[in-house]
Formats: sequence, structure tokens, C-alpha cells
Amino acid sequence: MKNDQWVIGLDYGTDSVRGVLVDAATGEELATAVFHYPRWRDQLFCDPALHQYRQHPLDYVEGLEAVVKQCLQQVGAEQAKHRVRGIAIDTTGSTPVAVDAQGRPLALLPGLENNPNAMFVLWKDHTAVKEAAEINAYARRQPVDYLQYVGGVYSSEWFWAKLLHTLRTDEQVRQHICSWVEHCDWMPFLLTGGRDVRTMKRSVCAAGHKALWAEVFGGLPPESFFAGLDPLLAGFRDRITGDVLTADQPAGRLCKEWAERLGLQDDVVVAVGAFDAHIGAVGGQIEPYFLSKVMGTSTCDILVAPMSDMQGKVIRGICGQVNGSVVPGMVGMEAGQSAFGDTYAWWRDVLLWPVRHLLPAMWGSDQPALQSLMEGMHGRLIATLSEEARRREETYPDRAVPLAVDWLNGRRTPYADQELKAAILGLDLGVDAVDVFRAWAEATCFGAKSIVECFTSQGVPVKGVIGLGGVARKSPYIMQLMADVLNMPLRIHRAEHTCASGAAMFAATAAGIYPTVEHAMQAMGQGFDQEYKPVPARVQKLQKRYQQFKELGNFVESFTHTHASDL
Repeated sequence: MKNDQWVIGLDYGTDSVRGVLVDAATGEELATAVFHYPRWRDQLFCDPALHQYRQHPLDYVEGLEAVVKQCLQQVGAEQAKHRVRGIAIDTTGSTPVAVDAQGRPLALLPGLENNPNAMFVLWKDHTAVKEAAEINAYARRQPVDYLQYVGGVYSSEWFWAKLLHTLRTDEQVRQHICSWVEHCDWMPFLLTGGRDVRTMKRSVCAAGHKALWAEVFGGLPPESFFAGLDPLLAGFRDRITGDVLTADQPAGRLCKEWAERLGLQDDVVVAVGAFDAHIGAVGGQIEPYFLSKVMGTSTCDILVAPMSDMQGKVIRGICGQVNGSVVPGMVGMEAGQSAFGDTYAWWRDVLLWPVRHLLPAMWGSDQPALQSLMEGMHGRLIATLSEEARRREETYPDRAVPLAVDWLNGRRTPYADQELKAAILGLDLGVDAVDVFRAWAEATCFGAKSIVECFTSQGVPVKGVIGLGGVARKSPYIMQLMADVLNMPLRIHRAEHTCASGAAMFAATAAGIYPTVEHAMQAMGQGFDQEYKPVPARVQKLQKRYQQFKELGNFVESFTHTHASDL
């Protein structure tokens, strides 16, 4: 092992791209940088009322260049130029985009720059609920169960539902589209100078978990499946071409154009892409049967198991099981919650509504003191609510609080259903903002418990939980509550940018620095710095609350589907 081999990991999240420059020999982070997407920050091309969330490819391209250059400058650009051996990228998913024959996102073409349907359809976009329902109904009538490896239910957050919705709603896109590609597949294609979409390397992670690709089917379902679903999909199966590979494999080498733009050499290996949580689980040093929870705006829960243990097991209700989607050689299983940090952020924004709307009107929005006050309240409110909720639980352990169901953005697991709504029960005049916050905190932890039960009830054990992401590191109240609800230990990984660190491990493997991802994890992993253990006195009380949560959830689900047209 040479001590001058460096790698770059890039993590494209919902709000920003984060990059780390890492010494492959030790895992030491030599430099880090973050770029917040400017168009997304201004919520351009988004409409929350329609559940429409789109991101412009220029946000991604500008972020790529800015983050890599910042990392190199921190250590000395000339020194870094000769030491970087590999780059790997993870992204949110399913976040697909319409492209032309050259693999260019349509929003980069003249006349389509401001068309939201020509942009990346972010994972949290739920405009394709109707199409997902059609896919589910149609698939259940087929002689072959093509949904069995995605948990038995297809989601509006995924690849084919979003393509069908886009084709149905936008004639301009229909005229220009050649193929439909995931963000995690497009980035390596861009960096390696791809000019023909048919040569794009496809991630087994994205293809298996979101696009119905499975080894036992010989790839994607047949053309007749898609054409029978809707004639608009005819021919698209054959346009979703290219090798399907695990993320430890090279997608190619950095092309001369991007080598010059980034200040690197053109022999840098670019790894096949994958989704953020799957890569993050590796950065968090996942172990078989330990649930890796990447906790951010949503959660993505990852479990890996030896292939020999999964023979004949097909887990229903999750977001898929795919060989090699996390650790090559193991079965990767995905689940998650459609809103986690978003739940707390939503409640914060509700409470801050008068601050944002009344104070500027009363005092003038250009006063620096007012801006400082608003930013301070925004930054401290959740932490203050958490601390007061903790204090009340210790001081008044028998205080009654409302009961909530956490489906503010629908339900991802178990059994994806993006039409579902959240609910809260037990409000009275004695309830205040802290009580409601505690109800939402409990609900998100109860949602996590329902995921664990989805696995364990089908013969897949969960031995413990690994917490990753911003919420895991910054919210001790919620993490202790999670350990108590799950009644199992919860370890918090030390890495601040776990997904980017995981990407660096895959970059080191694809570049040949390590023979396997497991070797890279062992050498480059940063370990754990916190552990939350369940408090026995709280476990029993929370178990009773969890049973009530399930009863309320059953009612909400029934009510939602009965009155869907009125909601």
C-alpha cells in the first residue's frame, strides 16, 4: 500500500453535494467541501402542493466542479493532481431524467432549459402516484410476479412510474427523449466523456431496487410487460441498455475535458455509481444483520445478509432485495421512511410561520438584527424542543401526550403507499408545541420499529442498529428514544459525511487499491463514537404506545383510502 494514493467520494444529497478527499491508506479525510444547489435552494421548478420536486442538471454539474476544486485547493492542487487515483459518486434515488441519444439531460438542450419535466425527478417527487397504482394493479394480473424483488409494491418514487407520468404529461419531452436514466448512472457517464447513451454503465443498485431488474428474470421484464402497461412505454425497455454492474467496478477513466476542468489527470478511475444510502451503509461499516439507518430528510434503511442465508427468501413490503447492491457478494435489502428529518423541519416551519411573516412586516425585512434573530430561531428551535421534551419526560413521566402517525410524505415501508397522510390524536387545551414535537418524535421512531418488524416477521433477524447522517449525530434525544422504542442498541458512526466516505471506499476498490469493498471498509472506516442503549423502564411504556400507533395507523389507512378523493 502506497501512502500517496488519494480518492474522492462525492455524495449528491437532497439539498447539496458533499465531497471528501481521502487518504486511501488510512481513511483520513484530507479535505471536505459542500455545495448547496442554488436553483433547488430557491425551490425553482418545484410545487409542494402538487408533490412536484425537480432538480436542474446544472445544479449537479456546477456542484461537481466546485466541490472537487475546493477539496484539491485545501491540500494543494498540484500535489493532489498527482495523487488522486479514483472517484466514486452516490446520489439520491430514484432520481431519473429524460436524455437524448448522446445521454444529455433534456434540460441542457435549447428550448427545454426551464421545463421541469426535462429535469431530474427527485426521489421525493410523488406526481406519479396514479401511475404507480396502475403498475401495481397491472403487475398483479401477470403470470410472473415482477414485483417480488421490490417488496411486492411499486412506488411512485421509482423509475418506471416517473417515466410513465412524464411521457403522459409532456409532449415536448416525448418528442426529444431517447432514454431514461438515473442520476447515479449519469454522473459517471458524464465524467468519463460518454457520448452514446447505449454505452452507459448502469448500477445494479438502481436497476434492481427501482427499475424491476433482477437476475432471475434475465434483466428487466419483457417488452410485452411494458407495452401492455401503456403503449407509451413501448421500446423503452431496449433503450435502457448498458452493462449492469456493482459499484466496486470501474465505469471508465476521467475524460480529458473533465480532467482539465477539475485539475486532475485523465488516468483517474471513475467507479460505477449507486444510491446514497447503500453507499453510506458501507461508509458506516455495515455488518450482516445490523440495520443501517441513514437518517436525513427521510430515512433509507439498509440490511445485508450472506447469499447462502437468503436462498428461497423473498421479503415482502420492503424496497427491494438485490444481490450486490450494497456489498458485492451479499444480498442488499432496502427499506425506509418517506419523512424523518422532514417531519421535524415541517413542525419547526409551522411554529416559525409568524416569525417569518409578521416580524418582517412589522419591523422591516432588511434589518440585520431581525435577520439574525430569525436565523437563530430557525437553527435552535428543534434542539430546544428536544431538550424540553427530555426534561418533561424526566420530571413528569406520566404526562399524557398526543399520539401521531408519521406519514407526512406517505409511507415507504412497510408496503409503499404514497397516498397515505399523517395524523395526530389526543389534542386538548393542555397540549403545547413541545408535546406535539414529542408525538412526532415518537411517531418517527415507531415507524422505524415497523420496519424492523417487517424484517423479523419474515425470518430476517435484526441484531442492532447503526445510525448515520445528520439527525443521528445531532439529535441525542431522538436517538435515545429510538433505542428505547426498538429495544436494541444503537451505534452512531463517527464519520460526518458517511455517504461520501463510503463513496471514497468504492473509489479505492474500483481503482484497485483494495481487492474488495470489505478490505476498504476495514482500512478506511472511522469507527463509532456513541452508543445508545435501551432504558428498561421506558421500553415497556413505549411498547404499549407502539401498539396504539399501529391501531391509529390502521384507522388512518382505511380512512385515507375510503376518502382519497376528498383529501
